[in-house]
Formats: sequence, structure tokens, C-alpha cells
Amino acid sequence: MEYMTESINRTPGHIYFQPPGTWIQCALESRELLALCLKKIKAPLSKVRLVDASFVWTEPHSKRLKVKLTIQKEVMNGAILQQVFVVDYVVQSQMCGDCHRVEAKDFWKAVVQVRQKTVHKKTFYYLEQLILKYGMHQNTLRIKEIHDGLDFYYSSKQHAQKMVEFLQCTVPTRYKASQRLISQDIHSNTYNYKSTFSVEIVPICKDNVVCLSPKLAQSLGNMNQICVCIRVTSVIHLIDPNTLQVADIDGNTFWTHPFNSLCHPKQLEEFIVMECSIVRDLKRSAGAGMISKKHTLGEVWVQKTSEMNTDKQYFCRTHLGHLLNPGDLVLGFDLANCNLNDEHVNKMKSDRIPDVVLIKKNYDRTKRQRRRNWKLKELARDRENMDTDNERQYQDFLEDLEEDEAIRKNVNIYRDPTIPVESDTDDEGAPRISLAEMLEDLHISQDATGEEGELMMT
Repeated sequence: MEYMTESINRTPGHIYFQPPGTWIQCALESRELLALCLKKIKAPLSKVRLVDASFVWTEPHSKRLKVKLTIQKEVMNGAILQQVFVVDYVVQSQMCGDCHRVEAKDFWKAVVQVRQKTVHKKTFYYLEQLILKYGMHQNTLRIKEIHDGLDFYYSSKQHAQKMVEFLQCTVPTRYKASQRLISQDIHSNTYNYKSTFSVEIVPICKDNVVCLSPKLAQSLGNMNQICVCIRVTSVIHLIDPNTLQVADIDGNTFWTHPFNSLCHPKQLEEFIVMECSIVRDLKRSAGAGMISKKHTLGEVWVQKTSEMNTDKQYFCRTHLGHLLNPGDLVLGFDLANCNLNDEHVNKMKSDRIPDVVLIKKNYDRTKRQRRRNWKLKELARDRENMDTDNERQYQDFLEDLEEDEAIRKNVNIYRDPTIPVESDTDDEGAPRISLAEMLEDLHISQDATGEEGELMMT
């Protein structure tokens, strides 16, 4: 029995290289792997007749493959000579061309630049969870977080176009595409481009107070111009705090009749409810739109917690009548003492502008964080910095998930085993996520061979 040695190239995951440029997946001691090994010695076997071929067992971690061959050849006077020998293959690790480009980090053919011209990042946190849920980040080479958005790098233009289509289906956006010539071959008439897709998300976030143009407000059922954004999904959801009338604005409508947020999120002030009454019978004007069934219209007297030593109170209507009771704390915007620099507000009559617009009920944030027995996953990305303001905005997004079931159903929420399970409501009545809405976090362990092992549930 004789021995001869050959080499064979393989990537992690038992994917072997088949010249000239094909990669095939073969299990150990399979017929496909045996055929690949025989092709490596095709030239020597062309002069003899192959009778039998089989694998000789080797240690799986040894990076060695042994194939036992039985060959025959006719010699002088019709005599047939038979011989058995073993071919020893050395498995060499090698990366495919695509993997080389991925590991290079700086190689990319297309980039999707997602931007939103707003201070708060609630929309980006929501978009991040949608990307994770539907696996849209799997084809990215790198994700880079910058001050006003995210950059997604891809190795092909088709993957970037797929990402742009996904963004258009999930949030109100508009985009522009451009490309830059990198190199060209005049002999084969081939060109190498780098493509850039600039995607802009509408500059409106949840809990923003906006002022619509008169034409847009009339087209939405004669609703008041001052509205509150209750959520941003594939459209902008607005509610009129004076009548509970709701409207949905898509991206095309927004860019045709643009509007901006009236107040900065840091201008939210804390009020205490002095008196609250429910409005039962509300006269609706002709042509009015849909009314929200999830909210209750209320008339409240509130006072700033910073002005408790005075007797100054504010009267307003609110869509939070089902949540507020005398003595509750609520966050809102003081429009009466705020400098509003908006073209639509400047043309409105002063009696049409409310003194205060209430946004949401205020709960003890420290207690809510301590009792939060769930968590979210995050995209692996390059960050510029992580300041305290970003952490505060992320906590605001987590509270929005607890308060809004419509947003929560689009997000994968995982149970945090480090936090004990308690009742669904706390002493203050702060909304919480039930265990039925949570998923178990799955971790995939790896065995010694580097292959995926059994699923372990935490």
C-alpha cells in the first residue's frame, strides 16, 4: 500500500472549493466530498481503471482526509495488476472572495444614509427594532451611527435597494440616489460604480405638537391646526386634543404640505391636575373626520409644579381624560409663554391657540426602570459617542412601548430573566408589558468543531 498527498481548500462550515471558482458544501465522508477528492487526482487516474474508493477514518479536528483507492491496469500478455493505496488530503482554510471583502471593512459598493432632521431619536429606535425583527441587517458590511442618523454599507447595489424599499414601507420617507464612477475597462466596456442612497425620514416624532397648514387641516376633515403626534409608523398619526379627531398623513402628503414641531422635547414641563371633567356630548362640525375610540376628551385645570407658590392655573382640553385624576402629574407644553416661530401659527388667531397642550401622564421613572422585566436587542454598529441625552431618549422610547400597544406589536420584546416577575401594574398604575407579549431569548452555543450546537433557552 502506497501513500500520496494532496491539498484541498475549505471555509468554515464544511464548504469546499471546487476549481475554478465554485464553492460547495459537503458533509464529512459524503459522496459529494469523495467526488471532489477524486477530481483532485483526475490526471493520475486517467491511465488506470478505478475499481473502488472509500474514506479511511480520521479525527474530525485533524484537518486530514484519507481516501483508500483500488486501481487496476493491464500489463504484458493480458495480465492485470491491482494495487491499493491511500491518498492523504490536507485541508487548508481559505476565505471566499466575498468574505475577504467583508473582512476588509472598508470595501463597499453601496451605502444607505438614513437621516432625520429632529432632536429626538424615537423614530430611529423604532426603526432599529423593525430591522432586527425582519433581519434586514444581515447583508450589511458595516453599520455606522452618526449624530443625525445611520449609515448602512453593502457589497452590492441590490441589497441597498432592498433596504430602501423596506424603509419606504415602514416609515414615511423620501430618498435620492446617486453613483460615482470608480474605475472602468474600455476594452470590455465594464464600469465600477459606488452608489449612495440618501433617505430622509419625516422630521416628526411621537409626542410632538405640530401646526398644520389651513389647507391640509381642511382636507383632513376640518380638524384644528394644533395637533399632537401620537405615533409614527408607516404614516404619521395625529390627534386633535380639542375634539379627539384623528388623521393619518403619509410621506407624500407630508412633503406636499410640510409642517414642523412647535416645541423642543426639552421644553416639556410638569403640571399637576387640579380639576378634571369628562366631556360627554361634543358637537361636531360638518365633514368632520374619524374620532379616536381609545381616548377620552376631558377639560382640565392644571398648574405648573414650579409655580405651586402662586395661584396661576391653566385651562385646556386634552385627549388624556381617561387617565387623569385630580392630583396626577402630567407633562405638557406651555404654548402661552413659549416663543412659537412657525409660519402657520403666526397666521392663526390667538383664541385658536391653546394655552397648554398636555402630552402624557407622568410616572416615577426610577421605579419603572427598576420593575421593567424585559429588554430589547440592539444592532451591532459603530458609535461615535453615547451621551446621557441618548440614554434619556432611549428610556423615553421604552416607556412609549409600555404605553402604546400599537407600536409594541411590531417589536420583538424579550423577557429579562434577571428581573423578578411581578404583577402587570404597579402602585401608581403605570402601564407595563404582560408576560404573554414577551419572547424567550435564544442563544446558540457552539461546540468544539465550531459548528452550531443545540439551542439553549434562557
